Amino acid sequence: MRPESRAFLNALLTNPSVSGYEQPVQQIVRDYAGGFAQAVETDLHGNVYATLHGDREPRVQFAGHCDQIGFLVQHIEDSGLLRFSGVGGHDNQVVLGQEVIVYTKDGPIPGVCARKPTHLLEPDERNKIPALHQMWIDTGYPADEVKAKVRIGDPITWRLHATDLGGGLVAATAMDDKVGVYVVMEALRLLAEDADNVQCGVWSVSTVQEEIGLRGATTSAYRVNPTVAVAADVTWATDHPDMNVGQTSPIKLGEGAVISRGANINPVVYDLMVEAAEAEGIPYQVQAAPRGTGTDANAMQLSRGGVATGLISIPNRYMHSPVEVCAMEDLDHCARLLAAFTRRVTPEVDFTPR
Repeated sequence: MRPESRAFLNALLTNPSVSGYEQPVQQIVRDYAGGFAQAVETDLHGNVYATLHGDREPRVQFAGHCDQIGFLVQHIEDSGLLRFSGVGGHDNQVVLGQEVIVYTKDGPIPGVCARKPTHLLEPDERNKIPALHQMWIDTGYPADEVKAKVRIGDPITWRLHATDLGGGLVAATAMDDKVGVYVVMEALRLLAEDADNVQCGVWSVSTVQEEIGLRGATTSAYRVNPTVAVAADVTWATDHPDMNVGQTSPIKLGEGAVISRGANINPVVYDLMVEAAEAEGIPYQVQAAPRGTGTDANAMQLSRGGVATGLISIPNRYMHSPVEVCAMEDLDHCARLLAAFTRRVTPEVDFTPR
């Protein structure tokens, strides 16, 4: 991964973007994409579009969602402790005891997520996972200062970080799906370097509010009206204990892009993506998708009269936790594959399933 690309990824991972509060990360996307896209725009929903040959047909849309799961301040106790609600799907087992950041109008405030000590829990409490409303956030400030700084609805994230592990792996709070944003913008950068060999229009979109219902994909696909749309998201890696490969296809970190195949995926898109990977020596894995995938691909496929849709995924261990783990080489495999696929999209290609 080239240094400028890694700096872009680190900026994505270490800036907040709770669903509905994605503005800090979207500014990073605009700044980066402005260096190679022919146009960069933001719609009223907050989606950011970076385009190449925007006046050409067919239109190809990439979508990587920039929003992350998080929390909102729900209530401020008279003591100054903060009650909070979840944004997106949380495993409550990993919420308790985490360091968090509350984003206020005056800047970020650190805090910790807590409940009463385990020694004082009743036996039935000790054996239950607490609900979010049974926890609180302690910022350390007295009540009057908390009430002066914090407002109802302020967003909260776990402490954001990007930590290098061994073997080319990185652990971070929100790989899901800032690595997808990285992939779609890097793919556009690669295509811009070879723009004369791109025969279609390309719209690379950093979408919002995926974690609460694929909302940005819905509005952006309506706006772009693509012929072909490919989502870049994460998928479950199975290369650790207790993963049942009967529930999902076997997927390993470092073994390449994951190409989905099934009901959510146009068969011509799938075949062309596999052809591109094999022709250009890009490692890939295949994952079965028997129904709607729960990704931006689902919303884009159903836009207007229907869109020829694909899904490319980055293997991810420990999804929706503060320590999601991905292999850096997989990100670049995905970006290269998206670019290689797009070079094969021409006005002559018929994506109608037959």
